[in-house]
Amino acid sequence: MGSSNYRGGSQRLKDLAQQLSIYKPLHPLNDTKNKNPNEDPTIRDTSDKLFPEEFDSNTESATNPIANQSERLRSNRAAVLICIFEGENGDLRVILTKRSSTLSSHSGDVSLPGGKTEKGDVDDIETALREAKEEIGLDPSLVNVVTVLQPFITKRGMTVVPVMGILYDKQAFKPVPNAAEVEAIFEAPLEMFLKDENRRAEEREWLGDKYLLHFFDYEAENKKYVIWALTAGILIQAASIVYQRSPEFQEQKPKFWNRSGL
Repeated sequence: MGSSNYRGGSQRLKDLAQQLSIYKPLHPLNDTKNKNPNEDPTIRDTSDKLFPEEFDSNTESATNPIANQSERLRSNRAAVLICIFEGENGDLRVILTKRSSTLSSHSGDVSLPGGKTEKGDVDDIETALREAKEEIGLDPSLVNVVTVLQPFITKRGMTVVPVMGILYDKQAFKPVPNAAEVEAIFEAPLEMFLKDENRRAEEREWLGDKYLLHFFDYEAENKKYVIWALTAGILIQAASIVYQRSPEFQEQKPKFWNRSGL
């Protein structure tokens, strides 16, 4: 999927890349080029966007129904990058960000680098890599994309596709946060999302479906972070796949995260 340049990566990362390259999501990804949004009830217009950037419409989309459908799909699709690297102690770690407190939505929340699909994006992989470069200055050539996980669907129908990549040379990554979007860049151990330590959960309900919302408390460089909701859910799934085991706690995902038809 991605570059085959290991850039001096450890054997562990090479083995992980091989392991993940054969992973297949439970459901195939949407074909955004051929899918008719009118046939999928989970794709619809919404003002409750996962990401703060508004989708830019243009004259063509307003007058051309086909172009309008295509843009409607893009406005309801996003991708995030799960970028894994090896820490100094040999553990597997993932890059996270704290969103700027000035953003209009989800301000101050912890998230994975990512954002909404744009017109020029060829696929979800390109979206995730482009957004990571824009948000944290991560050069796409440093990342070996090894698999794409099953999409998550938000309450309002936004499709969020987790793209998993490996950063073989952590020293080559020089973080450059986009101040308009990112307040901080930090790293966390991936295995943390399978452990019951520093975790709490709240029961929620939506359309009669009860589920657990997980919160992970984490401290890095004397700063405290809370990783929760969709980001926590994605990382629990990613860690389960990487370590090939279930979390130590009851997960009880919301059903709307993995709706059919995707």
